[in-house]
Parts: sequence; structure tokens; C-alpha cells
Amino acid sequence: MSRLERAGLALLHRLEPETAHRLALGALRRGLAPLPGPVTSPRLACTLAGLSLPNPVGLAAGFDKNAEAVAPLMRAGFGFIELGAATPLPQPGNPRPRLFRLPEDRAVINRFGFNNDGADVIADRLAARPDGIPVGLNLGANRDSPDRAADYARVLETCGPFIDFATVNVSSPNTERLRELQGRAALSALLAGVMAARATLPRPVPVFLKISPDLDAHELEEIAEAAIEGGIDAIIATNTTLSREGLRSGAARQAGGLSGAPLFERSTRILARLSKLAAGRIPLIGVGGVSSAEEALAKIRAGASAVQLYTAMVFEGLSLAARIARDLDAALERAGIADISRVVGTDREKWL
Repeated sequence: MSRLERAGLALLHRLEPETAHRLALGALRRGLAPLPGPVTSPRLACTLAGLSLPNPVGLAAGFDKNAEAVAPLMRAGFGFIELGAATPLPQPGNPRPRLFRLPEDRAVINRFGFNNDGADVIADRLAARPDGIPVGLNLGANRDSPDRAADYARVLETCGPFIDFATVNVSSPNTERLRELQGRAALSALLAGVMAARATLPRPVPVFLKISPDLDAHELEEIAEAAIEGGIDAIIATNTTLSREGLRSGAARQAGGLSGAPLFERSTRILARLSKLAAGRIPLIGVGGVSSAEEALAKIRAGASAVQLYTAMVFEGLSLAARIARDLDAALERAGIADISRVVGTDREKWL
């Protein structure tokens, strides 16, 4: 991290978290952030659900909910980025404050509640994005929708022509009763509607499913089977957790989803179990607590074909993505590994 980036982070951490986030996005749009371009090498280049990635380090949804900084994010060192979540209609989300830093735990709690500008506005911004690394969109449902399952299809119909992949998000803990859509019957019906919407697009895109880290063994098995039977192209493991185990920070009792370092072990165990259940039938993306090349590689060895990060950048800056990709490349070179796909799942048993 450069001295300038370190000073900028220190300043942002003196501000209320959501205000700091808005300023960070503004700085990114104005080019006041490290933008090295996609980091790649023959060792890092890989494919995910048919998408060609320069490296397997992606941006998780939530950082740029409204597709306001797509072009600079595409040059920030990531191998792919995910925007959103987007809902059919704009909505303000939950009342503020709704974002809390937990510095002692290297974590964040949020209860945003799918605040966003709505699918139409987001689609207009996506239509103007440049070519480059794959860009995806996290699909959500409006809080007061009479048919939440149909909302996912509506967002895909609106934004689908301008993205490279879409993620069905039924695992956010911040929209009341949303996680009920993870039940097998409800999920199967929802996915059928999304796939029908995808079939109408001029260029069908891969559809991913993002799951909760708080699933028991039976729930995880049902979701895996529903996803595979429903034609899902990849599963993202995982979203934020409701657990507060082991936290030390003063904000630990705030309601919402917890992300960051405390989620690493929980999410990696879910990832490994899912890898065993999937048995190679569907690729996985590991999310939760990734803040270094070592942790990214641990996710990949547990079964992930790629990883995503977000919360760690709150503490390590936007340059973290490029640093992780470069360090990952160096680690592969030292180990004599010519292709990162060769290590996927090689240490899965450790996490079971």
C-alpha cells in the first residue's frame, strides 16, 4: 500500500462508514485510486463458467451497488467484478446508520437492505461500460414486492444485455424473510423463472447462486441439488453471517450481516462441504474473509475456482486486489505450479 493510500484510509476511517464509502467511490470515479489494470500471467489466467478471467480474484457485490464506478473498477487489478444488488424498483433500504466497522475484528456489519437506484438506472449505466474483464450483477428483490421470485427475473431481463454474468442473491440477512427463498421448492421455482428470463436475452449469460454461511448440512445438500438441477452455472459461497461468535469490537451487537476476517473459517468450511457435494458438477466461488494471497489460495485449495473480496479493502485499501493477485502468482511460481486450476480442491479434506 502506498503512503498516499494509507493516508487516505486513515482519513476515511475518521468518518461515518457509509459517508466514507461514498467518498471512496467518488475518489475512484475521479481517478484518485491505484488503477494498475487487470493483473495476469499464464499461471493466473483461468476460466469460470465459460468466462475468461485474467486472474481469479474478483470484487464481491456491495462495493458498487449502482454501477457508478464500473470503468475504474475494471482497471483496479481484479479478474472480474460483481455489482449490485439491484432490484426492479429503486428503494432506500434500511434507516441509517446501517454500516459499522469492527476494527478489532477486521470485520464489518451491514444492514443496508438492498438500497439501490433500481434496475432501469443501473442498466443505463451498464450499457455505457467499456469492454474488458467480466462484469456481473447481483440480482435482488424489492422489500415490498408481492412476488419476490419474479423480481429476480425482471432485473435480469432489464440488465442482462449489458452484463457477463448474473448472481441470484437469496442469502442476504437484511431483507425480511428473503432467506426463505433458499428452501428447495421455493429456490427451484425461483431459478426456473430466472432461467426463463435468461432464455429471452440476446446473449444468454451464466447465472450464479449466492448462498448463506449459516446453512446446516441438510439445507446445504438441498441447495446444491436444486442449483445443479436448475442449471446454475456456479455457486458463490458465501454471503454474510448472523453469527457473532468471538467478536471483540464495540459494534459487535449491531444487527445485520457480518463480513470480514471472522467469516473466513465458517465460509471456507461451507465451501469445502459444497465442493464435496457438487463433486465437480459445478464451479464454486469462495468469499468471506479473504485479505491475502494465502487466504485466497486456501479457498481455492478448499474447492473454489475463484474468490471474491470486499471487506478487507476497508482496512487494506483498493490496491489489495492487485497485491493479492501478484502475491498469488508469485506463490504459484515458487511452487512450480503452471496453472492455478490444478490446485482447485486439493486441500478440501482439511476443512471437512
